[in-house]
Amino acid sequence: MKLEVIHKTAKGVAYPTPLLFVHGKWHGAWCWQEHFLPYFTENGYDCTALSLRGHGNSEGRERIRWHTIADYVSDVKQVASQFKAPPVIIGHSMGGYITQKYLETNYAPAAVLLTPVPYYGTWPSTLIIFRKHPLVVMKILATWSLYPAVGTSALAREHLFGVDMPEEQVKRYFERLQEESFRAYVDELGLNLVHPKRVKTPILVLGAEQDAVISMKAVNDTARAYGTQAEFFPMAHDVMLESRWKLVADRIILWLKERQL
Repeated sequence: MKLEVIHKTAKGVAYPTPLLFVHGKWHGAWCWQEHFLPYFTENGYDCTALSLRGHGNSEGRERIRWHTIADYVSDVKQVASQFKAPPVIIGHSMGGYITQKYLETNYAPAAVLLTPVPYYGTWPSTLIIFRKHPLVVMKILATWSLYPAVGTSALAREHLFGVDMPEEQVKRYFERLQEESFRAYVDELGLNLVHPKRVKTPILVLGAEQDAVISMKAVNDTARAYGTQAEFFPMAHDVMLESRWKLVADRIILWLKERQL
């Protein structure tokens, strides 16, 4: 599979452990370019972000609705296998779910889950959206398309971005959002759930207090499943694009240094 991969080399002396960033629904590798990739390279980390198949400039756009979570895990494995040393995996939202599935059968020295889809799937998020926008969920189910959840800039702001994000910035990100796999969504509903007991990797779990799609309860549940405690930040779902993104990045860097990574 030909995948879009964005690589940034650390400035100065690099830490020996590279970082691999995995995006969530409707996004691509571009979401890490804005802040995280330059910041982590400035702090001494070799960084790579991939666009999962069907996303960004990766192959598979014509079959985007039918890619499975297993397909996405395979994409992460394909890119991770090209590193000289196993990378730390940093996954956002669905990327956090994919990271959990990857860790069931693959080694990583550590992993970070950012506002992750919980190990028990997307039923809670679906219900959250259904209560506010039942017609949107009905359209998703009728058309087998997840795009309606972010199909307008107003919905994109509500579900992904903070109320304080400038409208021009919301519009710029909204224009880059894309269709997502309905088949992967079915996997998250129950067809391919995560088995936390199979995961032995040290994990940092970070959530967002103003997240409109992944509840604080879901983030706490995920953290407990891996024997750790979630930490929360005063921002919305897309923590890597929020104005206070640096709070999250600095917490990740501190945690990696504490683990000598």
